[in-house]
Amino acid sequence: MLDQIQTYLGDDADDLLSHTCKTVSKDRLHLPGPDFVDRIFLDSDRNSRVIGNLQWIMNTGRLGRTGYTSILPVDQGIEHTAGSSFAPNPDYFDPENIVKLAIDGGCNAVASTFGVLGAVARKYSHKIPFVVKINHNELMTYPNHYDQIFFGSVERAFDMGAAAVGATIYFGSEESDRQIVEVAGAFEHAHNLGMATILWCYLRNDGFKKDGTDYHAAADMTAQANHLGVTIQADIIKQKLPVNNGGFNDIGFAKTSPLVYDQLSSDNPIDLCRYQVANCYMGRMGLINSGGPSSGDGDMAEAVRTAVINKRAGGIGLISGRKAFQRPLKEGVALLNAIQDVYLEPGVTIA
Repeated sequence: MLDQIQTYLGDDADDLLSHTCKTVSKDRLHLPGPDFVDRIFLDSDRNSRVIGNLQWIMNTGRLGRTGYTSILPVDQGIEHTAGSSFAPNPDYFDPENIVKLAIDGGCNAVASTFGVLGAVARKYSHKIPFVVKINHNELMTYPNHYDQIFFGSVERAFDMGAAAVGATIYFGSEESDRQIVEVAGAFEHAHNLGMATILWCYLRNDGFKKDGTDYHAAADMTAQANHLGVTIQADIIKQKLPVNNGGFNDIGFAKTSPLVYDQLSSDNPIDLCRYQVANCYMGRMGLINSGGPSSGDGDMAEAVRTAVINKRAGGIGLISGRKAFQRPLKEGVALLNAIQDVYLEPGVTIA
């Protein structure tokens, strides 16, 4: 598998696979492993049902019992409209095909909407862990605005047999204070009912762009979003892979320290992601990076590169949707398996 991974990485293979992180050293992290749930959550305030559901997620699929996760997320029918999401492969207008892709692709879990998962819950909720996404941004409002609103209740997800609930907060937006309060309450309720919690920690503010540079995926700012996410007790954090750094300094808001840039991060993409992991309580709450939009022929190489960076940084996996479901089933399964192969390959080590 290592040869194939190197082929996908191309000219970046040596740099990404041989890099040693000299910012936050790996010995300071809580790293993934078969005993991850025991090491991290047995001492926490999570009840036994939450711990059981976290273990179920970690035990499922091709990455089962490794401490790593591969999740298929398909909430784009709301977040990006069904037409833009499923027109490339209309089979995925049918919710059953979404769940089948997750199972055939060897995923640890499938994350989707109340409607998608509820439509097939009796047939599949015991076969693969369900992650019910409880809030969404919808694009039918004109002109568009960006807000996360609840589409159902935590109780409904519980009745469906979900192992976890997922939610998004747009940190930095005008509505973020309300979203933090709402999601914190929902996560507390989910934990009380025995479900795990996954937070999509996204940034959203037009002011996060300056002089042509977009800082919505800056390491320093996304890492702080992660830190806010684990503060409201997200068990797993979903975040975009960082593409730059220094947003706090360039935009000129919030607070930061020169040490963040001089000692705790560098320009290397693994070090940028390592700073995200550090802000997830040094990896106690696992970081999964998103796969991003489909770009066509380059999807496989992009997905493998993201997986390598996440794994070597100390993350626990990838959550990739459009790259997998916007293509025929066989190709989608192959892409998901290529991501999983990175985490199964012992030659891809923690930097």
